[in-house]
Amino acid sequence: MSDEADQGTPLQTSPLHERHVALGAKLAPFGGWQMPLEYAGGGVVREHTAVREAVGLFDVSHLGTAEVRGPGAVAHLDGLLTNDLARIGPGQAQYTLLCDDETGGVVDDLIVYLHDAERAMLVPNAANSAEVLRRVRESAPEGVEVEDLHAARAVLAVQGPRAEDVLREVGLPVGHDYMSFVEADLDGASVVVCRTGYTGEVGYELVVDASSAVAVWDALVAAGAAYGLVACGLGARDTLRTEMGYPLHGQDISPDVTPVQARLGWAVGWDKPRFAGKDVLVAERAAKPSRLLRGLLAQVRAIPRPGMQVTTTDGTPVGTVTSGTFSPTLKQGVALALLDRAVGLDDEVLVDVRGRGQSFVVTKPPFVVTDVRA
Repeated sequence: MSDEADQGTPLQTSPLHERHVALGAKLAPFGGWQMPLEYAGGGVVREHTAVREAVGLFDVSHLGTAEVRGPGAVAHLDGLLTNDLARIGPGQAQYTLLCDDETGGVVDDLIVYLHDAERAMLVPNAANSAEVLRRVRESAPEGVEVEDLHAARAVLAVQGPRAEDVLREVGLPVGHDYMSFVEADLDGASVVVCRTGYTGEVGYELVVDASSAVAVWDALVAAGAAYGLVACGLGARDTLRTEMGYPLHGQDISPDVTPVQARLGWAVGWDKPRFAGKDVLVAERAAKPSRLLRGLLAQVRAIPRPGMQVTTTDGTPVGTVTSGTFSPTLKQGVALALLDRAVGLDDEVLVDVRGRGQSFVVTKPPFVVTDVRA
């Protein structure tokens, strides 16, 4: 996703904006929203570590939320999105992609929460939400309604090994399977408790009405004090997801990058009769893509950043870093990069870090192993 608003376009704010200000958050534009990057009192490393070792609380209300409902609603989605919705049932969630029909590039990656054959909730990325809903609505058959709930809902993420303790403390249900969800009540607030997340840790995402967001946030903060809960911004969310090798739209995947190139073929229902971009992607898969998204692990003290050139050890250009950061867990630089297909796992490459070629090894993410599915 894009992390900048269009010039002159006012940034949207979360229903929790005042809570972020009170916590001394450093605010930054992201996908057209003003969101906390990090909080006073320790910054990204402290927040990252809290999620890996205890529990972190994120406001991710910039993510889109929408409902698609009516006769044939799920069948319609299945004919557009790459993954096979027949693989899941009511109460389950699925990671999927919306691709361009002509180019096969990724318009967005999103999660579908399936209620039943006539109702599903979509959670697309902030900057892409309007375009996703436009495409879903434009091709919808008569009787299928697409409702944009972006401004009406808030999304909170409780992530880390003590996440279930915190939710249990406030009376929310826990322990359901990875990529599933249940509907619950918290002091009169309706909460969709989703066993999903973007950190690689055991965790939950809570979808609530915007009007209930502050009350739910406050309850989680109060309950989490005994478990080391730390409010976390998008800076820690980025380092956590990079350690897992999770792609970010607008960097690792985009309209110029296909699921085949991004090694996301596992999220494609290749045997489905149709989905947007199927013909292009099937052809690319058969022909083999010219580039692939790979992981890079620093062998020296160097921090990779998006846009840095990757070369062989003799200086031949072979790709570009798409995401890169310092891993607080490993104390090393880690990156995702689009590399020429000829570059293999365990090959040494050089990343141009401030004009110097620094040694990295090509590897397969995740860089950090967790028990996210536990």
